[in-house]
Amino acid sequence: MSETMIETLNVAEIPSNSRLSDVVIRPIAEGDNLCIASLIRAVLEEMNVPKVGSAAADPSLDFMYQHYTRDRGAYFVVEYRGDIVAGGGIGSLPGAPEDFCELQKMYMLPSTRGMGIGNALIQRCLDEAKQRGYRQCYLETLPTMLAAQKLYQKMGFTYIDYAIGDTGHSACQVRMLLRFD
Repeated sequence: MSETMIETLNVAEIPSNSRLSDVVIRPIAEGDNLCIASLIRAVLEEMNVPKVGSAAADPSLDFMYQHYTRDRGAYFVVEYRGDIVAGGGIGSLPGAPEDFCELQKMYMLPSTRGMGIGNALIQRCLDEAKQRGYRQCYLETLPTMLAAQKLYQKMGFTYIDYAIGDTGHSACQVRMLLRFD
């Protein structure tokens, strides 16, 4: 998908009667790298995310497939009617115990928010984390991303007042944790 297509999807009206049956959540493929990087950058720009201390500065952004197909990681893209509209994944958490993973790079286009895609994508990531032997899932986000925080709480994450591991995201001062039962 080109950046022009992403801009079109950002403003496109997705029918309110759309169902999750129109959505496919699948593992990232190598050919998705450019599209998901463009999508993430578009959302980061929309949210006025600092370019330093956030996902915007991650060197893995342009080669997500290669990054997530190693080291107990997994990344999923969400297709709506054949177009990639969201993505999110899990990965090991440097500097943390081996049973911790991090929910990473969870972004979706504005036109797809409120459809239940976020719930489904997070659940897919958490299911994958459990299958890979993780027992706890950590995340960091920005204080301004209130809708995301609400979704994370709905999925069982709770706020913590300390950092776990070394994410390199100094701008992300909101920290949350989910312990798997």
